[in-house]
Amino acid sequence: MGDPRGFLKVRRKTSGYRPVEERINDYSEVESRLSDADRREQASRCMDCGVPFCHWSCPVSNVMPDWQDKLFRGDWEGAWALLEDRNPFPEFTGRVCPALCEASCVLGVNDEPVTIRQNELAVIEKAFDLGLVRPRPPKKRNGKKVAIVGAGPAGLSAAYFLNRSGFSVTVYEGDRSAGGYLRYGIPDFKLDKNFIDRRIKLMEAEGVVFRTATRVGRARYAFGTLGRDSGFADPKELESSFDLILLTIGAREPRDMKIPGRELSGIVQALDYLSLQNRSLSREAGDSDFFSNGGMEPITAFGKRVVVIGGGDTGADCVGTANRQGAAKVTQIEVMPKPPEHRPDSAPWPLWPTVLKTSSSHQEGCDRLWSVNTRSFEGRSKIETLKCVKVEWVPKDGRPAMQEVPGSEFDIEADLVLLAMGFVHVVQDGVVADFGLDTDERGNIRTRGSFHTNNPKVWAAGDSRNGASLVVRAIADGRDAAEAIGRAL
Repeated sequence: MGDPRGFLKVRRKTSGYRPVEERINDYSEVESRLSDADRREQASRCMDCGVPFCHWSCPVSNVMPDWQDKLFRGDWEGAWALLEDRNPFPEFTGRVCPALCEASCVLGVNDEPVTIRQNELAVIEKAFDLGLVRPRPPKKRNGKKVAIVGAGPAGLSAAYFLNRSGFSVTVYEGDRSAGGYLRYGIPDFKLDKNFIDRRIKLMEAEGVVFRTATRVGRARYAFGTLGRDSGFADPKELESSFDLILLTIGAREPRDMKIPGRELSGIVQALDYLSLQNRSLSREAGDSDFFSNGGMEPITAFGKRVVVIGGGDTGADCVGTANRQGAAKVTQIEVMPKPPEHRPDSAPWPLWPTVLKTSSSHQEGCDRLWSVNTRSFEGRSKIETLKCVKVEWVPKDGRPAMQEVPGSEFDIEADLVLLAMGFVHVVQDGVVADFGLDTDERGNIRTRGSFHTNNPKVWAAGDSRNGASLVVRAIADGRDAAEAIGRAL
C-alpha cells in the first residue's frame, strides 16, 4: 500500500449531506463531495490486511485494495481501470449500494471502516471528468444475437458485457426509458437520472440497441400495466430471430396487506408513488396506465398526514419524497423490532449486521415506530385511520413468532398510506406465461443449474430468478449470465 500506516493516522471522513433546509426544497442529490485531496487521504486508510474481506463480501467482487492504492497515489486512470473491470456501473453502486464491503472491512473490527462506496463514486466521476470513459465498441461481432427483456440493472449489466464480447444485443423495455428500478424506483435525490442517461448513451455508442416503450407479449414487468402507447414485440418472433433471450424483468409483484379497509382510496403501493414522482420530474407523468391505482388522480403528499408501512430503504425513500412534496406529517411504522445501534453478537464481523439505519430522509423529519402491526384501515371512502397494535417477537419452534401486546391498541390518523413492504416474486403473468416458464417454490422464474429455464431458448437473471434484492446483486447476476451465455453460444 502507498501508506501502510495511513489507517493509524487518518480518521474516517464521510462526504456528508447538503443542509436539510436546502435539500428539502429540491430533488437534487443530497450527498456532498469531498475534495480530491481528502478523497485520496481517505483511500490511504485502506490497510495491507492480507485477506481483504471487502472483496469477499462484494457481490461484484470488487478488488478494493488494488484501486484504493491507485487512488491514494493519484493514479485516477489506474483506479478506474481496476474498478470497472468487475463493476460496469460504479456510478450507480457508488450512489445507492448499502456498501456490504464496508461492513466486512478489516479496519472495521476495532475502528471505523474505509469509505469504500464514496471512494468508488469519486473514482468513476473523476474518470468521466478526465474523459477516460469513452465508447469502446468491440472490434468485431461474432454473429450471435441476444435479446434482453428488461432494462434494469441486471439487463444493463448483461448487455454491457455481452456487447463487449462481440454479441449483437437488443434490449427490450416496456417503459419509455431504460433503467428499470434505477430510474423509476430510486428517487432523484439519491440518484440523478442524468447519470443513467449518460451511461445509456455510451452503451448505444458501443452498439447496444435499446427498444424502449416496447412490450414483449402481454408483459407486465414494470410498475403496473404498461401504457397504451407501448409498442409490441411478439415472443415467438423473438425466439426465431435471436439465438437466446435473457429475461431480466425484476421481481415486481408487491407485497400487499389483506386486512379490512384495504379497498379505501389513499392506500398506495410505494413503487407506484415513487415512480409517479420520478416520471413527473422527467415529464412522463401523463402515463396514467402505468399505475395500479388507475392513475385517475395524482398521488401527492402535499398537506397530508402520511403513514409509510415498511421500515426499509424503499420506506425511507417514501419519507424523503413525502417531505419534499410538503406533507403535514410523516410517520413510518415497522412490524419488526427496532434494530440495535451497534453490531449484534448474532452477526459477528465480517457478516452483514442488521443495525439501526437513519437515512438522510429520516433526518428531514419523520416519526418512526417499531413493533407495530396494522389491524385494519378505517374511513368512509378514503383512508382516515389506521387501527394498530403493539407486538412482540417471542421464540416458537426455534423461530421468532409475532404476538400482540394486550391493551396496546392505538390509532394513527392518515390521509395517505404508502405500502413499502417489498416484493414477493416476479410478475407471473405476461411474459413469464408467454414463454411458458416454470416458477420455483418462492414464485420466481425457475432456473436449472445455471441461468437456463425450462424453455431452451429463454434464460433468466437478476431478481426475476433470485427474488427482490440489491442493485449490486442484480448487476453481478447480469454479468455472470453474460459470461454463461458466452460459454454456451
